[in-house]
Amino acid sequence: MNANSMLTIDVEVPTELAPMSSLRQTSLVAGLFYLLTFVSIPTLALYGAIHDPNYIVGSGPDTAAIVGGILEIIVALAGIGTAVTLYPVLKKQNQGAALGLVAARILESGTIFVGVAFLLAIVTMRQAGAGADALVISRALTALYDRIFLLGQSFMPAICDMLLGLLLHKSRLVPRALSLIGIIGAPLLIAGYIAVLFGVIGRLDPLAALSAVPVALFEFSLGIYLLVKGFKSPTIAQKL
Repeated sequence: MNANSMLTIDVEVPTELAPMSSLRQTSLVAGLFYLLTFVSIPTLALYGAIHDPNYIVGSGPDTAAIVGGILEIIVALAGIGTAVTLYPVLKKQNQGAALGLVAARILESGTIFVGVAFLLAIVTMRQAGAGADALVISRALTALYDRIFLLGQSFMPAICDMLLGLLLHKSRLVPRALSLIGIIGAPLLIAGYIAVLFGVIGRLDPLAALSAVPVALFEFSLGIYLLVKGFKSPTIAQKL
């Protein structure tokens, strides 16, 4: 065959990748924020020493309590981040509910900041050598932290996840089975909160921890899903 008669085929090689859609960017950021809210899991162990009634007159480093406070601050900021990131998408389903989610997350994060301030105040008094004269104050601050923890990290997350679960279920942005975990888990967490509030079970009772499992599963699974899969509703995507 003559070389001049050979057909030549030009193949166009793309020089740039297609830009990531705004919806996919939103799901990635929201997923990352949701996973960041789990960095405070070690605080139960980190705050073990500071819950000692005589902590303020004891000896030893305060590193664990300070690290625990930093982790909780990260959680508070990440919590706000989840709601703010999802708001442009969720408001297309129900703007009032989406705005309510943002407000609830801000309130939740505010209680976390206050709780951290209570514990760090104890650390500050200990470092200043307040001694036995501050025992009553330190115990009061610890009690205040425990009470606001129930409000900010039991009751408010249930409200947030109820709103989020309903919005996701309506929009079908994620599998409905996933959104149902949040819808069902929220009342269970509220029930656990009320049981602790009235002294039916203890704050560290296994039943109290069990009531929080569905909500934790919902938020962790949602974070993974948003990172790996992203939103799945083409209808919403077309509106952005």
